[in-house]
Order: sequence, then C-alpha cells, then structure tokens
Amino acid sequence: MFVDYAEIEVRGGDGGSGCVSFRREKFVPKGGPDGGDGGKGGSITLKVDTDLSTLLDFHYKKIYKAKRGMHGKGKNQTGVDGENLLIKVPPGTIVKDKATGEILADLISEGSTCIVAKGGRGGKGNSHFKTSTHQTPRFAQPGEKGEVKKIVLELKLLADVGLVGAPNAGKSTLLTRVSEARPKIASYPFTTLKPNLGVVRLSDHRSFILADIPGLIEGAHQGKGLGLEFLRHIQRTKLLIYLLDVTVSDLKTEYYNLQNELKLFDISLLDKPSILVLNKIDLLSEKENTKLKLNLDTQMVKISALTGEGLDKLLKVLDRELDKVRIREKGEMRIGV
Repeated sequence: MFVDYAEIEVRGGDGGSGCVSFRREKFVPKGGPDGGDGGKGGSITLKVDTDLSTLLDFHYKKIYKAKRGMHGKGKNQTGVDGENLLIKVPPGTIVKDKATGEILADLISEGSTCIVAKGGRGGKGNSHFKTSTHQTPRFAQPGEKGEVKKIVLELKLLADVGLVGAPNAGKSTLLTRVSEARPKIASYPFTTLKPNLGVVRLSDHRSFILADIPGLIEGAHQGKGLGLEFLRHIQRTKLLIYLLDVTVSDLKTEYYNLQNELKLFDISLLDKPSILVLNKIDLLSEKENTKLKLNLDTQMVKISALTGEGLDKLLKVLDRELDKVRIREKGEMRIGV
C-alpha cells in the first residue's frame, strides 16, 4: 500500500532525577553529599533510508517514545542515559510541526537526519548543592521532561520528469512503454490510484526517473478526483510533461485546464520547463495527424504510447531538456557559492 501522509506523536525520554545521598564511610559518621546526577532522556531522530518508498509503517503505529534516563545513585554515580530512538523514513519526506505548521526538515538524501523530540536533561544530585553554609543539602534536582510533539510527515516523490494529464490520457501506458514500471492500466478513469515511478534508460547508459500521478480533473487543487492527494509529487520534478489525448474535442482548453489546476495548487509549477505531448495519434488518419497543430508557445511532440510511434523522438527531447536543466542548476549553484 502506498501511503504518502501520516501524523504521529513523538515523545523524548524524560531525564532521570538526581540522587540525595551522603557518604557512609567507616570512622566518618557524617560524610558529605555524594548524590549522582540523573541520566539524560533519549531523543528521537528521523533518518532517510533509500530502501523505503512509503509512509505505510506510520499508518499502523502512531506514538513513538524514547527511553527515559536512569536516576542518579550514591557515590556520585550518574544514571545511565536513555537510549535514543531512530525512525527510518523514505527519501523525500517533509517533516512539519502539526501545531504550528512549521517545516522542521526536508529529508531528501540517504542518511539525512532530523531530531524531532529531544530527551530531557538529567537532574543534578545533591552533591552539586553543597555550600560553605549548607554542608548537607537534602534535596536534588528532578529530571526534565522530554519533548512531546505531534508531527506531520508528507512524502514527495523524487523524480526528474512528472506526467500530468486528465484521466485516461495514457500516462500509465506511456510509463510502461518507456520504463520497467508496470502500473495498472484500464479504459476507465482513475485506474492509477497512487503515483508510479519508472526508471527510463537511454541508449548511452544515461537514465532519468519518470513519475505518473493520478489523472487531474477540474477542481483537483481543491481535492476533487485524486488531485490534492497527489499533486505534491510533481513539486520536486525538474520537468513536466503535459499529456493530452488527441481524441479530446478541444485540446487547447484541455491544456489550459491542466495548467490552471497546477497554478491554483502551486503557482511555481508553471515555472518548470515543460513539454506538450499529444498521445493516441494512432487513432488519427494521416491527414488528421498532419493537420494537428495547436500553435502554443511550448515544445510539442506527437506520440502513440500504445504503438510506440514517436517515443524515440520524445526520449531525445526529454534527455536534451533535462540536460539544460542540469546545466542551469550547476550555474545557479556556482553563483550561490
């Protein structure tokens, strides 16, 4: 099961309390204070594991607790620290504080970590409170409580190219033809109920990751269809493919509707480089195919995902456009240094 949203509660371990104790030695009936400090509580850390691809585990377990610190002991013995708790998450996980909405971390690369709940400090034993005027303190400091938070985990898939289109535009068929992914395909809307990723391998050992998300309908940005649930998965992509079914009566309107849904969800999506791909040209006559022009200010490729016609050209265009994006990103990184 693919799960890309979860709410959990994390509880750092409480710190152990300091100890009230006095030395008991032969011939020293009134020894000084020797109470040790309490151990600190364990903290909770999230860490990226590239073997994971879903937040499914958090669907079943909602509360995570780290171990508390042990109390201090006599003879100035410090309590053992509570064991930290490490929780693994898939790459692309955004961590938010549920109460404030603040983004605590954006965990992308292997090994990236984020402490989400700190353990409490251990309390000081009574040996710390001895003074020249107070030789026998009979009190110690309690341990601090560990942090308790409710956090939201959102998964945004990491892909180079995102497929955007209406239901039944042929996104899953295209993904199947150009990669080893095997999404469910059928001739009815919303066959795709979860995002699918496929690795597209080019002839010169280069590759890129292509993401197919459920079809968008008008109002997707408000949650109609399956839009709001999955639109976040194209926010990280470098390039977008607008996939249109050539049998639709008004292709321009279809294209503008898709752009509008992206704009209303996240206007920055319109700034991404994009390619317009017209699918199902196998259903057109040669004359209809020749006449098919939209006169839009965007690069257009005609294909048939079913027969494979035009796919070689599409992959070359995608490879070239991704190269442009990578070169631009490297330039921006150099400027920022």
